[in-house]
Amino acid sequence: VQLQAFGGGLVQAGGSLRLSCAASGRTFSSYSMAWFRQAPGKEREFVAAISWSGGSTYYADSVKGRFTISRDNAENTVYLQMNSLKPEGTAVYYCAGTRLSGNLKDSRPYEYDSWGQGTQVTVSS
Repeated sequence: VQLQAFGGGLVQAGGSLRLSCAASGRTFSSYSMAWFRQAPGKEREFVAAISWSGGSTYYADSVKGRFTISRDNAENTVYLQMNSLKPEGTAVYYCAGTRLSGNLKDSRPYEYDSWGQGTQVTVSS
């Protein structure tokens, strides 16, 4: 599956953004999907994941309660609603897909075989 992420931008601390990731191909609904982020000089880190059906969601402790991941299999799109953004959330955000199932909390980048190009999110203080 090919992925394209968009929706990033500049927002003040406390504000909100919604990222979208559009997928091409007929197999999107069989993929578990996730969002990762990478800040300058840091490793890519897990943010959130959602099962192929949308029935299960997983969040990094740092974003739980503020971010919401969702998907629309009819539209081949996965979303990340980000509320109460903090300056430490400044990073390039990537969507990713995997055929793995099960507990995806804190899953690692190497477990995903499809990646979008990333979208920049900048949170000003």
